[in-house]
Amino acid sequence: MKVAVFGRFYNKNTSVSVERLFSYLLKKNIDAYIETEFFKIIKKESARINDFSSFKTFESLDTSFDFLVSIGGDGTILRAITFVKDIDIPIIGINTGRLGFLATIQVDVIESAMQNIIDGNYKISQRSLLSVETSPKNEDIASLSFALNEVAVSRKNTTSMITVETHLDGEYLTSYWSDGLILSTPTGSTGYSLSCGGPVITPSTNSFVLTPIAPHNLSARPLIIPDSTEVHLKVSGREENHLVSLDSRIATLDNGTLIKIKKADFKIKMIDLLDESFLITLRKKLLWGEDKRNN
Repeated sequence: MKVAVFGRFYNKNTSVSVERLFSYLLKKNIDAYIETEFFKIIKKESARINDFSSFKTFESLDTSFDFLVSIGGDGTILRAITFVKDIDIPIIGINTGRLGFLATIQVDVIESAMQNIIDGNYKISQRSLLSVETSPKNEDIASLSFALNEVAVSRKNTTSMITVETHLDGEYLTSYWSDGLILSTPTGSTGYSLSCGGPVITPSTNSFVLTPIAPHNLSARPLIIPDSTEVHLKVSGREENHLVSLDSRIATLDNGTLIKIKKADFKIKMIDLLDESFLITLRKKLLWGEDKRNN
């Protein structure tokens, strides 16, 4: 079995997870490859680095890998998908962050979770992505033109609101006067969109949601649309440019740039253990059904 490992930090929150995972991979003689920059960080910080000297490193992945293990929070998984892209490698998320809707494996069950995965006791959750194109072309976006959670446009260097002209499949919807606008996938519905009043959408739902950011018009509400919809956005405002973010990646666009967003032609595979589900995660992470009066 050939496994890739990606992370961004090695500190008191992640060190235990990293060392438990690495020790397990060594014990099982698994062919492990660590992302180059992550391995450099571990070399500087870990007292046990000599124990892991047999591991190789990678800068890119190919179809020979069975899994990619992401150690961190959901933000780390959003970075990890830039390695997987469209080559169909399933992602395993070990959570060292906060909520962890995507990274659901906790540090105290790393060994048992990995054993279940190796034994085939898991299920695959297919996650839709957004694909972005701009006119005129922006090189920062063109190089990694997809997002798992959301695409958001927002103001830059100003406290003034922006106007986001919005078309759905060529038909004019409205012009949002707001701090910005989020187009979220079902996966991203528990992230930025939720913080701005958007609904929670189960991952298998074939839809996206448009969520305005602090709209001036209080009647501007989140709108659920089919994921077959092509969304066109164009921003105007007092400043000459604005921000567009694809998950955690940010670019600056000139006002008037046409932003075309649609469903990507590939999906990301997330590994779920058999005793986990999205509904269980909602109850755990959002404390649904909890009533402090009963404590």
